[in-house]
Amino acid sequence: MSDAAKAKSVDPQEISNFAAMADEWWDETGKFKPLHKFNPIRIGYIRDQVIGHFNIQSKNAPEQLNPFKGLRFLDIGCGGGLLSEPMARLGADMVAADASETNINVASLHSEKMGLSIDYRHTTAEDLAASGEKFDVILNMEVIEHVADLEGFVASCCTMLKPGGIMFIATLNRTFKSYALAIVGAEYVLRWLPRGTHNWKKFLRPSEVIGLVREEGILVKDMAGASYNPLSDKWHLSKDFSVNYLLTTTKPK
Repeated sequence: MSDAAKAKSVDPQEISNFAAMADEWWDETGKFKPLHKFNPIRIGYIRDQVIGHFNIQSKNAPEQLNPFKGLRFLDIGCGGGLLSEPMARLGADMVAADASETNINVASLHSEKMGLSIDYRHTTAEDLAASGEKFDVILNMEVIEHVADLEGFVASCCTMLKPGGIMFIATLNRTFKSYALAIVGAEYVLRWLPRGTHNWKKFLRPSEVIGLVREEGILVKDMAGASYNPLSDKWHLSKDFSVNYLLTTTKPK
């Protein structure tokens, strides 16, 4: 068994679920259709927060082609690379890690086809932290609701964040509304996702996530909700945190 498979935060059942769907990561009409639809607001939120946090300036900011040039990014739990590739296109020095070797193989192959340079690794947050890796920006997106050792995973991620760096955390709130929409609606009624993709009991309230990062000396800088409009079939940022939400956190210098 690999070190990635043995790490405390890795839930074997969760890895198996996503590995079984790996070949469909880049099919915009397949099982990952919800993520493809969600991706534009994730990318926009990350871009705006990074540009603002690091005070990135240019003659054409924020429309410049490579605003992330010179910044080292980690996409932890990267899956098929749906966020890693846009970040690389924006100029990031991109490291992307996943505990599923199948996901990493799919992501690596796709990035090569796209002509992108991304350092994909079959590893875990714990192993990366133990090796002394440090990053300016960490993308912790739709991951923490799938890990087994939540405290250990968060601590490892916080350890890897450079002083003055920022970490994004996106996850699902543990509310009756999220159960109705993310589990019953998305998995059983609309069948956007395979049944069993999410475990509502592992969803996290914002106060719980904030408590976890504060234990590691990390401060919360911004919070946004994400809402879906069925009429336009699009996601948008909102003040509604009852289902999906995104946090921008920072490590003091």
